[in-house]
Amino acid sequence: MAKLIKAFKLWGPVVIWAGIIFFFSSIPYLRTDLGYDFLLRKIAHIAEYFVLAFLLYRAFKGSFNMDFLRLFMYPALFAFLYAVSDEIHQYFVLGRNCSLQDVLVDSAGIIGFYAIINLRKDVYV
Repeated sequence: MAKLIKAFKLWGPVVIWAGIIFFFSSIPYLRTDLGYDFLLRKIAHIAEYFVLAFLLYRAFKGSFNMDFLRLFMYPALFAFLYAVSDEIHQYFVLGRNCSLQDVLVDSAGIIGFYAIINLRKDVYV
């Protein structure tokens, strides 16, 4: 039972955050009426994948005994693949499109998280 609770505490936030990303990707014609809508959406992409990378890193670190390289690769790969699947999902949402540019922006959030972790190797979250 303790292992199940630990797994839920580690992986539950990942599933919830992925669901939040999916929810917002499902909204047709998602836009604001602000003049800087484009910039806001790109910042949102970076932030949401920064958080996803953090949550995946935390879950992998708490679930598996991995060296730093694997602890970098697996969460980053999962986050990247989720970004790709999110863009494919948006292809089927009215008023949205599938954009390689957005996958690259999402990747900036993932890389940003790991850049911070790399600067703070003594912490490892």
